[in-house]
Amino acid sequence: MSDRITVEELSELMKKAAGVTVAPEELQRGYDSGFDTFGIDSLGLLGIVGELENRYGTPMPPDAERSKTPRRFLEQVNGALLAGA
Repeated sequence: MSDRITVEELSELMKKAAGVTVAPEELQRGYDSGFDTFGIDSLGLLGIVGELENRYGTPMPPDAERSKTPRRFLEQVNGALLAGA
């Protein structure tokens, strides 16, 4: 398991935790689009954050669940994972 979340992993997490299927390519194209454009709301993001916390056994930054875009979310989460590694 790497210490960085990829766009592919975020795509899988969106499906698993929020029930929203978005292809990694589509996510990459919409990297700076709001999560709402993909059908992810704040509860969906909370689910993704919870899934990551369970997977890595470390708390995610509180700002992660308030991230508006996939880019910002991955920056927050990967920053936390690198700091905790």
